[in-house]
Amino acid sequence: MNATELARAAGDRDPGVGLAAVAALRTLLEELEAAHVSNARSQGWSWEQIAEALGVKRQSAHRKHARRIGR
Repeated sequence: MNATELARAAGDRDPGVGLAAVAALRTLLEELEAAHVSNARSQGWSWEQIAEALGVKRQSAHRKHARRIGR
């Protein structure tokens, strides 16, 4: 299922369909965030810049992503 289909399914009145779509969207969101954080770091962005773009504190962004990308 693509992102558009998942978004549509998230609005389904059937709780099973909606909740499954929400879980899949959450996974997709985490994957997208990780890819963009990795890209930002490879382009020299600071953890502070990344955190600001994500709307979180620097420490939260660093704690969540630093180990995964080895920085």
